[in-house]
Amino acid sequence: MKMDYKYHRPVLLNETIDLLSVMPGGVYVDATLGGGGHFKEILARARGDGIFIGIDRDEDAISNARSLFSKHFNAKIELVHDNFKNIKRILRNLNIEGVNGIVFDLGVSSFQLDEGSRGFSYIKDAPLDMRMDKRTGLTAEQVVNEMDRATLKRIFEDYGEEAWAGRIADFICERRKKDRITTTGRLVEIIKDAIPARARRQGPHPAKRVFQALRIYVNDELEILESSLKDAVDVLTPGGRICVITFHSLEDRIVKKTLKYLSVGCICPKDAPFCICGHKKTVKILTNKPVLPAPEEVEENPRSRSAKLRAAEKLGF
Repeated sequence: MKMDYKYHRPVLLNETIDLLSVMPGGVYVDATLGGGGHFKEILARARGDGIFIGIDRDEDAISNARSLFSKHFNAKIELVHDNFKNIKRILRNLNIEGVNGIVFDLGVSSFQLDEGSRGFSYIKDAPLDMRMDKRTGLTAEQVVNEMDRATLKRIFEDYGEEAWAGRIADFICERRKKDRITTTGRLVEIIKDAIPARARRQGPHPAKRVFQALRIYVNDELEILESSLKDAVDVLTPGGRICVITFHSLEDRIVKKTLKYLSVGCICPKDAPFCICGHKKTVKILTNKPVLPAPEEVEENPRSRSAKLRAAEKLGF
């Protein structure tokens, strides 16, 4: 099913595009095309003058972007169905040596959540899938039904920071002995049964952290993030900028750590008599603290509440 991206306005849109410093004639990459909101604004700011590359591993996003952007812009647009971890190969295949700006809007898109059949939402009953790229990888159903108790507990703890990870894993392992867990609705029921009532009355939806953990694990989101950010900085031209939006602490921690690593020179121990690491400073951080959505945006779009934006500029050599 194709999704309607017509009214999509991404989180921190103006703040992101302002920090990206879009200019006509440049080369810009939206590494997480999604509903195309950032891509559309980049095209508008550049007045359609330049090269614009949209990457997404969700085939629906690419299909809808082809329909949406072919109508509105007479520009050189490349839409690529691939994973942003392959950004160097993607640009090489397009014969592009350097880019002026790259944006990452991490996590699941609003339309993946709203499209119930994809299995990302704990609100809508659907098959347990959660793959962003439906061509490859384990489904959430396979993980829930085939991983052992210790692995499930680790996934829920490491990727969801779930306090009741062990108990939820116990309940899943017990219930799947009777019937395979195949839908999001069934999984939500099990999670609610596992978490004591007093704990369910506080905080977010009781299934939120487990669903986040499964999505991250199924799509290998955190494991590819650090190397992908470093590759993205590598392909920036001097003065080029990278903007990254995150939606939970695990992502933000990796982004903050990676940009900090790229923004310093020698990383030898302080007591080393001389530098042997050879590490060079490659970026200047533009956001000492993350940019947060304004209260008005949070009120209009509650999903933006946890968003954080960080940005850096490639140094000249």
